[in-house]
Amino acid sequence: MEQVQLRPDERIDQLYRNHIQIIQSDAVFSFSLDAVMLAHFANVKRSAKAQIVDLCAGNGAVGLFLSQKTHGQITEVEIQSRLCDMAERSVQLNQLEQQVRVVHADLNDSLHYFAKESVDAVTVNPPYFPVKVTSKKNPNPYLAIARHELKTNLTQVVTTASDLLKTGGKLFMVHRPDRLPEILAELQAHRLAPKEIQFVYPRANQDANMVLIAARKDGQASGLKVRPAIVVYAGETYTPFVQELLYGSK
Repeated sequence: MEQVQLRPDERIDQLYRNHIQIIQSDAVFSFSLDAVMLAHFANVKRSAKAQIVDLCAGNGAVGLFLSQKTHGQITEVEIQSRLCDMAERSVQLNQLEQQVRVVHADLNDSLHYFAKESVDAVTVNPPYFPVKVTSKKNPNPYLAIARHELKTNLTQVVTTASDLLKTGGKLFMVHRPDRLPEILAELQAHRLAPKEIQFVYPRANQDANMVLIAARKDGQASGLKVRPAIVVYAGETYTPFVQELLYGSK
């Protein structure tokens, strides 16, 4: 691993399962379990010719985790310059400069960097919460942009993904179950056929708080599969599946 310069509020965390190190900051942004789940769920091509784009990339966690599943080129698109800087240094930290690049851009400008309909897979962990007059937003502007639809929204995310993806290309998204009807409607309106759904539950007796969705560009309308549920905690400890996802087999 290379040495990189850290700011005073930053630390280096490791996803032990695949030995990826990532620069984190509680003051700015830290990846959470949804990023790990999305990277695990995403069924990307292994080929070195594959083009993969991670939208709303944050500090680059999803793209870094995906680098262990593919030989393809991964581009991380993020609007916040501080998070791009963290992502770029994490790429250097893991010596992945030949495979992963970071683009500081509004996702609406993604087609400035790619030809239309040229990408094999898009992953996205978008802001979950629509902005309403009554919305309580995080006072930290970095976290507010990451969690609330201040700089983009679901329609823009889905439109951009559809524009980027070639016919047969796949979108992999993590979001909140309460917005699932809206998500499915947006996908179908933008030539993206939902193909897989998987719900994530904090505990077995609680409602799902996360949903993973896979969609295919210009795919058949039929054939949606609902994958087995994922439960995160058994009591106060991670379930064996999540334990393995984070730390690998013992």
